[in-house]
Amino acid sequence: MTKTPAPATDRPRGPLGAPNGFTLLPWLLMGMGAVSNIFQGQTPQPWIGGLGLLVFNSLYISVVFRAFVPATRDATSTRISLGALAVVTLALALAYGGSWLLFFPLLGLATGAVVRGRWLGPVMLALALVAGAVAWRHEGWGGISGILYGTFLSGMVTAAILALAETVAELRETRQELARGAVEQERLRFSRDLHDLLGHTLSVIVVKSEAARRIAPRDMDAAVAQIVDIESIGRQALVEIREAVTGYRESSLVDELDRARAALTAAGIEPSVSRSGPPLSPRTEALLGWVVRESVTNAIRHSGAAHCSIQVSAADERIRLVITDDGAGVGSAAPGSGLTGLTERLAAAGGTLRGGPAPRRGFRVVAELPADESTG
Repeated sequence: MTKTPAPATDRPRGPLGAPNGFTLLPWLLMGMGAVSNIFQGQTPQPWIGGLGLLVFNSLYISVVFRAFVPATRDATSTRISLGALAVVTLALALAYGGSWLLFFPLLGLATGAVVRGRWLGPVMLALALVAGAVAWRHEGWGGISGILYGTFLSGMVTAAILALAETVAELRETRQELARGAVEQERLRFSRDLHDLLGHTLSVIVVKSEAARRIAPRDMDAAVAQIVDIESIGRQALVEIREAVTGYRESSLVDELDRARAALTAAGIEPSVSRSGPPLSPRTEALLGWVVRESVTNAIRHSGAAHCSIQVSAADERIRLVITDDGAGVGSAAPGSGLTGLTERLAAAGGTLRGGPAPRRGFRVVAELPADESTG
């Protein structure tokens, strides 16, 4: 199943909401010192400073909002905007110094939000060194450490937090995808169980009902016996359906062979059942029981056979089930959903299921499972 990532706006949110562009907007308050300098007349050519401040804020807001959408974060336009932000930051810091140096940590935040992977460390180190050099030019050695470390750490911490948030979002999406897959698997299991249960049971009920109708005019006691069997089969079917719904049904191969023998006899087909080898595990018995049930149902419905043979043999390496009838065969038609579902079940357990014309006449189903499946 191909996993399609959910859009960023559709990702699950935590108690405080998923990170987005608004998360980095409050850091613009670091530029309030520069704004104060402009209004207090401490900035030469204040209209240039104000214009630079406006351009810086516009570029910063554009970059950080685009950084939270993977498609736009990696776009060329975003990288150009980030480069322009770096140029404006450097120009303002070189021109004014002082409070304007704090734009370097803001540039670090924007850079950490955009740049990922192996380029993050070198880019942030270079940016921190440039910030330190500009701070040394205006403040001397005493002003280097704060701006240098602030610029470097702001970018690295921002990148780490956003990467962690994205990982958490992906894990949540994966968990939801796994939950959807589990639901689909359970639906498939239930539909298979219901098909196999009802298909076999209804076939037997139809056969016995036809037998009761035929013999009722001449032997009422025998007809009543068939009706009693129908009632018993119906009650058993209700129990099996309830067990299938709860998912705890473990079919016994012995019981399935007995039911198959009774169903074939009621349909006028002579059964021949043989079994050899050691006991099987519950899982293997359940899988082979489904094969017996489906194959016997097909034989009763379609084959028109006079004889049906069921052979179970367990060797050291493989467990083999062969069901053969001498009827007209059902292999000329496309495989039904029952045999198709059983093929998938046995394949999941490392086994195989083949069905086709028998060597002489009729139809044959061969199921094989590895012997290690029988150890329980």
